This record gives sequence, C-alpha cells and structure tokens, in this order.
Amino acid sequence: MPTFASPYFLFLLLLLPLLTWWYLRTHKKRAATIRYSNLDLLRTLPKPSNYFSRHMQFGLRMIALALVIVALARPQSGHTEEEVTTEGIDIVLAVDISSSMLAEDFKPKNRIEAAKQVAEQFITGRKSDRIGMVVFAARSFTQCPLTLDYGVLINFLQKVAPGQIDDGTAIGLGMATAIDRLRSSKAKSKVVILLTDGVNNAGEIDPITAARVAKAFGVRVYSIGVGTRGEAMYPVQDPLFGKRYVRMPVEIDEAMLTRVADMTEGKYFRATDRTSLEKIFAEIDQLEKTKIEVKQFTRYRELFVQWLAVALGLVFVEIVLVNTKFRKIP
Repeated sequence: MPTFASPYFLFLLLLLPLLTWWYLRTHKKRAATIRYSNLDLLRTLPKPSNYFSRHMQFGLRMIALALVIVALARPQSGHTEEEVTTEGIDIVLAVDISSSMLAEDFKPKNRIEAAKQVAEQFITGRKSDRIGMVVFAARSFTQCPLTLDYGVLINFLQKVAPGQIDDGTAIGLGMATAIDRLRSSKAKSKVVILLTDGVNNAGEIDPITAARVAKAFGVRVYSIGVGTRGEAMYPVQDPLFGKRYVRMPVEIDEAMLTRVADMTEGKYFRATDRTSLEKIFAEIDQLEKTKIEVKQFTRYRELFVQWLAVALGLVFVEIVLVNTKFRKIP
C-alpha cells in the first residue's frame, strides 16, 4: 500500500473546493444578458463547439493542481525486509533403550514409547537448533548426528526400541558418546538431555568421569530419571506361557544423576508418569531458549515522478487546446 513521505502537503487539497466555488461565483457574475422578443429560433440553433471550453480548461487546471499537490506529498511504495540473527543451541538426546524401559508404568503403553512421543514434541517445537540423538544400553552409539532436518531426526527416533543393543545400562558411556558429538560445536550453548530409568552397570566410563569431560567442554547435562516410585510391572517373555508381567522395584540412581547435573550446571528431574515427563521437557525448552533477533527495514521507491508527469501532461494538453480548438479571437 502506498505511503507518503510528506503527508501534510495533502491538506492543500482542501483548497480545491474553495477554488472551484470562487471560479463558479466569478464566472456567473461575468455572464451578460441579451433580451430577445422570441427565443424559439435560438433554441433550435446548435451550441458552439467551445461552449464548455472555459469550464474544461478550469477542470484541467484543477486536476493538474491536485496531481502536483499529491506529488509534493511524495507518494512511495515500500518493500519490507527482515534480517534474522539466531544464536542456535546444539542439543543431543541420550536415550536409555535397555529392556527396563519397557516397564508399563507410563500410559498409554510404556516408558520408551512415552519418552519417544514427548521427545518428538520437544523436537518439533525447536527452531534453528541442531539436535542429535544417542541411544545406549550395555553399549552406546549415535542414532542421528546433529542436524537441522527434524524430519530425519524424528524418523530415527520412531525406530528406537529396546533390543537394538545388548541389554544393560551404560549411563556414563551414553553420556560420553553424546558429549563427543558436541565436542567441536561452536554453538553458544551445548546441551545433553540424558534420559534413563536405571543404575549405571555397564560400560568403560562411569557417569562422574563423563560429567567432568562435559564440564571441560562446556556441555550442560539435564538428567531425567524415568519411572514411578516403588514398583512397576515389567513384561517378561515366558517360553511356556508367553508374555506375562512381573512386579519389580524401580531403582534409579538419583544421587548420581543429581551430581552429574550439578557438576555441569544443569538440572536433575524425576518423571513418574507421562504428564510429568511432558512438563520436564517443557521446562528444559524454556531454560534453553534460542536467542532470535529480528531487524525489520523497509525499502521505499519514490512515485511522485509519475504524478508530476501526468500533471505536466495535463498542463500541456490545456495549452494546446487553448491555442487550437478553444482559441479565442479578439
């Protein structure tokens, strides 16, 4: 939509009605009268071709004056552009896929499925952040390197399931693999979200050593203990009776997970159900906000030349008509 650089000139348009009134008033006073005994013959005569010439000339002047006033107001067309500057965050999800993650204390199915669904919501809610994923049980490996292609990451996340790695809980090794993905990162913030439901019982690296490495590389660890308090039902495949459930105590090394988080200036959370897990990821999302600066500027293109050109064109037309078709003979 056009804008005006000097819109106060548009108030001059209020002069046009006054000029028109003044013209009509003075033109009426100049009119002369001639008395005839019979006007029937005059009514049958055609009107002269220049009957409206004076009014047409005035009209052209008024239109030209209006265009000049608009040109003085400097009409412009603007094109708005935005310059977006982001300070991204690199995040690695370290997800425990040991068999205990199949415990069905997280509705509607089990811990691993709840963790996958909540993590997917977290991923889709991020903007301009590179996110990767590491999975671990008795060993660990990178499921997806740091990427901005969230569709690919979610596709890998959906394929995660217990049984892909030998059973066990190598928390320290899972942390070390995640930290290694962030070692050369240039992001302003480097984060590991560690999600586990057990106690470190495998791997060559213990969690505290991994936490020291994380601190050295400036990586912050948010640790999440997943599991209800007390006991949970675990599915067991019985060769005789098929799938059955056994009640087993939930053992999470909260002291170790808290220490890991404190050492790296992170935070420890305990998720006892799907709702609390969603709240935890929402809090982490708020704690690790990407800084986005938007600078908006507008490029203007001057349009007054076109308006002025039309006004000058009308003045030229009036001059030509006055000296040709509407020429007065003294």
